[in-house]
Amino acid sequence: MKNLNSTAIKIGGTTNHLHILNIFSRTISIGEMIGTIKKDSSKWIKTKGKNYHDFHWQNGYGVFSIAQSQVDAVEKYIEDQKEHHKKMTFQEEYRKFLHKYNVDYDERYVWD
Repeated sequence: MKNLNSTAIKIGGTTNHLHILNIFSRTISIGEMIGTIKKDSSKWIKTKGKNYHDFHWQNGYGVFSIAQSQVDAVEKYIEDQKEHHKKMTFQEEYRKFLHKYNVDYDERYVWD
């Protein structure tokens, strides 16, 4: 994988989404980081057998910044994804984040 000048603190998710708690330098854009992760992980998973031949990431992504004081809470949140999503779907939660942080969005372009 390309050197992204970043440090992944925690990675986790469920079958339909992934969370990455990451620290990265000011020398890389968020788009470059996400693009590299998607490209390199797609290449890798396709080496794991026929079942993964059609794997693909959705076109978009969401990025939220947090304060250093929230790192422990976000690590726990990522660890608890399977349990958490028994109560709320990923789509419901993502809409909740968008509303909480006053992010305008068009539902037609959020999911693909």
